[in-house]
Parts: sequence; C-alpha cells; structure tokens
Amino acid sequence: MRTNGTFPFKLIGQIFAVFLKIGPSTFGGGYAMLATIEREIVHKKGWMDDEEMGDMVSIAGSAPGGVAVNSAAFIGYRLGGVLGALAAVIGITLPTLAIVLMLSLTYSAFKENAKVEAALQGVHASVVALILVAAWKMMRSSLFDSITWILAAASVAVLLFTGLHSVWLILGGPIVGMAAVWIRRLRNMEVRTEPERREDDQEPMMPEYYI
Repeated sequence: MRTNGTFPFKLIGQIFAVFLKIGPSTFGGGYAMLATIEREIVHKKGWMDDEEMGDMVSIAGSAPGGVAVNSAAFIGYRLGGVLGALAAVIGITLPTLAIVLMLSLTYSAFKENAKVEAALQGVHASVVALILVAAWKMMRSSLFDSITWILAAASVAVLLFTGLHSVWLILGGPIVGMAAVWIRRLRNMEVRTEPERREDDQEPMMPEYYI
C-alpha cells in the first residue's frame, strides 16, 4: 500500500469520499446500488474494468451479508488494502445509517399520509428498474457461452419452482463450472472463462497509487 515510501492517504480519502457519495444517492438495497457503483468506480474513476466489476459482483453476491457492503469492502481492499476496505465500508454505511435512523423516527407519524404512500410506490418502481439494469450488466459479463446460459437458466428454474435454498446454488455453481472446464479440456475443446474482448475495448486507467 505504500508508494515511494509514503502512505497513500489521498487514495484512502478518495475511496471514502466516493462511497460516502454513493450511500445516500441510491435506493433499493445492494443490487440497486451496483449501477451507481459501476458508474463511479469503472467509468468515472477508472479504478476497475467491466470484467473485474463482474467478478466483484459474483463474489459480493455469494458471500454472506449485504451485496453493497460486500462490494464496497472488495473494491476498497482491491485499491487500498485493509484501510481501503474500512474506508469504503464506513463511507457507504454512514449516510445510510443516518437516513434510516431519521426515517425510523418520522415514519410512524406519516405512514398513513396518502402522499407518502404514493411516493413510496414510485420508489418501489424505480428500484425494480435499477435492479434490472444491474442484472443486465451482470448478464453481459457473465453469460458468454452455452454452459453459462444453461447454468443460469437452470438456477432460475430451481429458484422459481423448487424450495431449494439458494446457498446450494452458490455452492454448486463453482463445482459445475470447474467440471465443465475439466471436461472441455479432456476433449481438447476451447475453454473460455470470460467474454471475448472487442478490439475497441480499452484498458482501464490505473489508480493514482499502486497497491
């Protein structure tokens, strides 16, 4: 985490500031936050590329806890080690905690108000759109061959039509993926573990400090 013998305080501060801005600007939970996190981290800061973002989402969604906090911890650690992870997690949770505390004190007084109920319905619809955008971005980076498409379709069917706990899908996905790669290699078939990059794809900008 040191560059030329100096500690990257500036980078830690930038990580905290970015996630402090993300926290109060998004609604609907972790998956709804992913589009905003991607815009800030990938497109504005250039700290990660789309492929790394897809890997981060997979890890954050598979690990226990909220996907937004997990994503913040992953990105923070990727950029600034343990202190980077702490800065990101504190940044993304601090404003949300303050807002939830404020709403919990005032909600009981306004929950029967028709305008408040109408506003919440609008928020619900917006959250659905945010989650769909996040799912679309994840699909573009995660589903790139017949095996991944079949695995995704089978997982959706299992979740919709059976009572199987999602943890078994999370545990089974890596096993099926490794088995598919192993079988393809035995048959001397092409093995792909990521989408093909287009010629116009550009490498992401590196952060100001190297880890």
